[in-house]
Amino acid sequence: MTQELDAFHAALAAHDDVVINPSSNTPLDRLVDQGRRNVLKGGLALAAIGFFGGGISACRAVADNGLLGFKGVPQQFDPAFDRVLVPEGYSARAFFSWGDAVLADAPAFKGDASETWQDQLKQAGDNHDGMHFFPFPDAPDDHGLLVMNHEYINPTLHTDGIVYVDGKRKVEDVKKEQAAHGVSVIEVKKDAQGHWQRVDGSRYNRRISTLTAMTLSGPLAGHELMKTASDPEGREVIGTLNNCSMGITPWGTYLACEENWHNYFINRDQADYAQRVSHWRYGIAKDGVSKNYGWETADPRFDATPAADQPHGGHVNEPNRFGWVVEIDPFDPTSTPKKRTAVGRFCRECSTLSLGTDGRMAYYYGDDTKGEYIYKFVPEGRFDPANPAAARDLLDKGTLYVARFEAGGKGRWLALVHGQNGLTAENGFPSQAEVLVNARAAADLLGATPMDRPEWVAVHPTSRDVYVTLTNNDDRGSKKPVDAANPRPQNLHGQILRWTEEDADPTATTFQWEVFLLAGEPEGAKDEAGKPVPANLIGTIKGDAFSSPDGLAFDPAGRLWIETDFDDEDPAMKRIGCNQLLCADPTTREVRRFLVGPRGCEITGITFTPDGRTLWINVQHPGLSYPASDGKSRPRSTTVLITRNDGGVIGT
Repeated sequence: MTQELDAFHAALAAHDDVVINPSSNTPLDRLVDQGRRNVLKGGLALAAIGFFGGGISACRAVADNGLLGFKGVPQQFDPAFDRVLVPEGYSARAFFSWGDAVLADAPAFKGDASETWQDQLKQAGDNHDGMHFFPFPDAPDDHGLLVMNHEYINPTLHTDGIVYVDGKRKVEDVKKEQAAHGVSVIEVKKDAQGHWQRVDGSRYNRRISTLTAMTLSGPLAGHELMKTASDPEGREVIGTLNNCSMGITPWGTYLACEENWHNYFINRDQADYAQRVSHWRYGIAKDGVSKNYGWETADPRFDATPAADQPHGGHVNEPNRFGWVVEIDPFDPTSTPKKRTAVGRFCRECSTLSLGTDGRMAYYYGDDTKGEYIYKFVPEGRFDPANPAAARDLLDKGTLYVARFEAGGKGRWLALVHGQNGLTAENGFPSQAEVLVNARAAADLLGATPMDRPEWVAVHPTSRDVYVTLTNNDDRGSKKPVDAANPRPQNLHGQILRWTEEDADPTATTFQWEVFLLAGEPEGAKDEAGKPVPANLIGTIKGDAFSSPDGLAFDPAGRLWIETDFDDEDPAMKRIGCNQLLCADPTTREVRRFLVGPRGCEITGITFTPDGRTLWINVQHPGLSYPASDGKSRPRSTTVLITRNDGGVIGT
């Protein structure tokens, strides 16, 4: 089972590990330069968010004594390591795993993957990723809704793995995979003993999947680019998929982000593919089967080859209906999710909010592919906490920007607006619809800075400084030139950037930036033969070494939490160990390792209660037998609950 999982994830990584960006954009510094429920009942619009508005008094108090108050844990190198390690004085327990019941009539997890696709629609999906805790206002630290993404599926979803029969997938298997994608909403609450439990049968509990009907909203709703043989009106999409990181709104909704959706589609018409920017610029497959699961062999929606005998060319436009932000109201289980098209289409990692005191806001996004860009969206309207209902459609109007990192630590946001900056019909953008659907190509034209796989973004709760993880890029220096923001050739370990918007205004169009840290091994590190480690593997970390920063979040006190995602079988990771959760002090830049996950996993998804005393993280695709950790059970992606044994604030 372990070898099969390793091979599967290596294949997925190969699909994602391709530079698609054809532009020759070179930054000016080419060479290295050195709630809703005021939201529920009133007054808690920002409590539903948790991280904004300066945190809480218990957390503020620790800042005076230094932010990192725990003893770091050691790296783990044993190929058989199959548990979660946390510091002394802390406890970690498996809380919500693939196959656990979500709906009241869900069957118990059988352990052999024999559940049907109908069963899977009622159970937790696979590969838990981004998530958020939405508190209830009457007990915000003890009771709420936990909402999380299920990014993709592992072969362990099926008893016999992913099977093709005469070159085709079984319809039932494809439906089970589609059911295991999407989002889970579960009610969670502390019991009489103060222990967190899932609330079985809660009316809030809900599964959203690739089989769930969703509404298109914003500029592309009803547009010709959205019409298909299955949806001639271009207003309803069935499903969401590959939801990686996420975001939240100040009016109390959840934003699921569609990341590597392109790997689910294929266009076998070579001539059409070559001229269809909305396909080739995103890397949709053009021969064989779609890159990940071959769904098009059982579900025609995923075959984007144009069909002249069908209305709207068959499903040639179906890929245009993915790559968006999906807004979900966790407090209304009858609501229909909305795909917000004003925010642009790309392989979106996250949707991170920065909210100004006057209600103006920005959302930041990483486009998680080597050589792609960092974006932000500024809504046209403002958020009024006294009238959260008026904010329900704020994401349907606004301006999308892409970042250029310039010399001397300066940066600019370039507006992706039809008629500006060369975005005209003569250059392939006859309207704003084409700008949004082909946001990558529009960013190419504007001269945005190609980055080393931009992923999660985090905004400091008081200063509004913005941080982004650039996970890695082994093609830097060859396919894309080295520059100040991406300063290492063959960048296997990645870096974190930090910038400050002008006047700390989320809507500003200029900013000052710096490299917060380069991940990697410490200065002077030696390999197993006692020879110096190559320069491209050396970092600037002040503290514990790590590689490939991915997940990123601030807690209420302003500690920066960093999650990693690297292949622990990679020879370059021999001295890094298994994937980790670390914590950094933004002022001193000290980094301390808080958690190590089981072999083969990625550490991802992170959320806190408003008081900072409960932390949830996700262990995605563990490679052995976690959480059973018995050496024989199927590994299950799992949400892990972390608390201090004395009930104190996490990290102090």
